[in-house]
Amino acid sequence: MNSFVLLFVQTILIGLGATLTFDLWGLFLKQAFKITPSNICLVGRWLRYMPEGTFRHTNIAASPAKSAECMVGWLAHYTIGVSFAIVFVAIVGSDWLQQPTLFPALLFGMGTVVAPFFIMQPAFGLGIAAAKTANPAQARMRSLLNHVAFGLGLYLFGLLVS
Repeated sequence: MNSFVLLFVQTILIGLGATLTFDLWGLFLKQAFKITPSNICLVGRWLRYMPEGTFRHTNIAASPAKSAECMVGWLAHYTIGVSFAIVFVAIVGSDWLQQPTLFPALLFGMGTVVAPFFIMQPAFGLGIAAAKTANPAQARMRSLLNHVAFGLGLYLFGLLVS
């Protein structure tokens, strides 16, 4: 296997693992503290409305469900995780794959919170950085910690595949 293919496969595995870490963190919060995890099906609902020209919702949870929205949401969630991993490896360089370090992975994971704050939450009707939610500070902290978990997953799965 040539080095580019190996690099690409490693990066895909890291992205899948980091996204799994994000999801396991959500399950932990649900079991330990009764904190509801992110509803990935709403990502699918958002995407399923796009072909109709609807990109923003007043309240996506109140928008009628679409067929296959959960499957679409989960596929998108893991595709986004892999895409973030590809961007991460492109930024830090392939040498990181030989000797993964925690700090760049955590920093990048924290940086990915920009996506929900400025794309997903406003499009879902929650406002920029969840400003229109009942408890914006709590929603922001949960998003940040979810993305820190993603960054930790980048590092852990980087170690695993190196």
